[in-house]
Amino acid sequence: MKVDRFDHIVITTEDLEKCLYFYVDILEMELDNSNDRYAVKFGNQKINIHREKAEFLPAAQNVTYGSQDICLIAEGNIQDIKAEIEEKGYPIELGIVDRTGACGPIESIYLRDPDGNLVEISVYK
Repeated sequence: MKVDRFDHIVITTEDLEKCLYFYVDILEMELDNSNDRYAVKFGNQKINIHREKAEFLPAAQNVTYGSQDICLIAEGNIQDIKAEIEEKGYPIELGIVDRTGACGPIESIYLRDPDGNLVEISVYK
């Protein structure tokens, strides 16, 4: 077997409205609420959003709000991305910092979604 890529990840939210505001309005992902399920999409990936712990089975063994730490790769200039988020009035926890991504050096900013998940937004140098 050779694993190729991630297809989706799952986060669980205590407040769907606040969660969707963050991912759709702040990060500008596309909402998919088909089949009475919620997800946000970007590129060829998506984040499934569960409205309660173990909403769909099977599920992770220890579902906890705010336990995810994800890195999203963005296009463009990290300074412009930071400014865009600040203009929307959303707090940035840390940034701009140098990090190493899966394919080399990146510049990153960090913020938290409403459930406390750490979201790193990065641009490859």
